[in-house]
Amino acid sequence: MEIYLLRHGIAESAKAGMSDADRALTPDGKKKMRAVLKVAAGAGVEPSKILTSPLRRAMETAQIAAEVLRYEGEVVKADVLLPGGAPQDVWDELRSLKAETSIVLSGHEPQFGYLAAYLLGAPSVQVDVKKGSLLRIDVDEFSPHPRGVLRWYLTPRLAGA
Repeated sequence: MEIYLLRHGIAESAKAGMSDADRALTPDGKKKMRAVLKVAAGAGVEPSKILTSPLRRAMETAQIAAEVLRYEGEVVKADVLLPGGAPQDVWDELRSLKAETSIVLSGHEPQFGYLAAYLLGAPSVQVDVKKGSLLRIDVDEFSPHPRGVLRWYLTPRLAGA
């Protein structure tokens, strides 16, 4: 399975009385997100499933991914991708979807840094997943503890955004 960790793009700052969950992507965040995803599409990324945190900025990121990557399925909200979610819970969700060939997860830091390290079988490694970045990890087995392979990591700067 190809697992893509897609950190949401740049989001607006919280305003007085605004819930963190309601923060939207900025125009610049959307632009950089599209640039990263266009490079990914050119590299052949074709998700069979897209899961997203239910927070607005992550959902908007997932919708841009669905559009640019020509995904025709439903974008699925997954509470395991909420900020602070445990990597093991995300892994358990992925294991339940092992028939999928390629899954994009849209979510947040620091969860995605912890998740990347966990999926690589090296939970003590520190991974800094930048806003608007896309990270690919491949997993062949669905044992209780993953041992994935990092294939690539694309930041907005590398995508020319």
